Amino acid sequence: MNKKILNGILYSAAGSFWWGIIGVFYFKKVSFVGSIELVIHRTIWTVFVLAVIFSIYSRWSFFFETLKDKKKIFLLLITGILILINWVTWIYAVTTNRLIDASFGYFIFPILSILFGYIFFKEKLNKKKKISVFLVLVSIIYLLINFKSIPWIGFTVALSWSIYNLLRKKINVPTDIGLFIESVFISPVALTIFYFIVINDMNDFSLSNPKIMFLLFLAGPMTVIPLYMYLRGVEGAGLSTSGMIFFITPTCHFLLGVFYFNEVFTLYRLIGFIFIWIAVTVYLQDLNKNK
Repeated sequence: MNKKILNGILYSAAGSFWWGIIGVFYFKKVSFVGSIELVIHRTIWTVFVLAVIFSIYSRWSFFFETLKDKKKIFLLLITGILILINWVTWIYAVTTNRLIDASFGYFIFPILSILFGYIFFKEKLNKKKKISVFLVLVSIIYLLINFKSIPWIGFTVALSWSIYNLLRKKINVPTDIGLFIESVFISPVALTIFYFIVINDMNDFSLSNPKIMFLLFLAGPMTVIPLYMYLRGVEGAGLSTSGMIFFITPTCHFLLGVFYFNEVFTLYRLIGFIFIWIAVTVYLQDLNKNK
């Protein structure tokens, strides 16, 4: 194995572990401010951190070049809404002890992306991909039978992220540029909500408490750093290998939810997850074959 591929694997693994473990404990740590204010600070400080990075690495020319394409800007507005939905749902899952449901979403999203690729891009499905899609659909139908057990958080995470990736693939914009524009689009909403939180004296972010200010500022780096590491991993190890490594994230979510945070995990949910794990295994075998 050459050094470039090895470094790529290490970067992808680091980014996936960050999303799966460090990110969870960070957002748990600051969950006292509430999901809404957390999403606000994640949005605002992501814009700030990326703006600093763009200045350091001279990325502004790529940003302004992207602004000239009206179609891309419109689609980035849509993906901005989707990523906002994803962030709100995931942070809500973390702060309300629903990590298992969130892990369900991240387990199935790559396979839903295959289905969407087939429907919208006419991408061909081989036998293993068809089996993966079928098993995911079986799991979803099975879980829908008992309405009291619907993992709506998982469905929302999976659908928002799958459609997000579908549109981003269509746009073909560098990830950092796209994330910056998306965050800029949703910032006015975040700032407006934060304004009402402040005037109603419900904010935790305050100049009188530098410690909390710093903790909430970290929401920006917590978003950008793992993304950077994962993208470096894709560059070095390739998309297929990094795609396999990504499953570290939902696996960590699941294990933390069951064994560390003692979330409820019924036999009914276990059966639904078994279908998903088989689907993921088949999907990974297909990735390994074609990498």
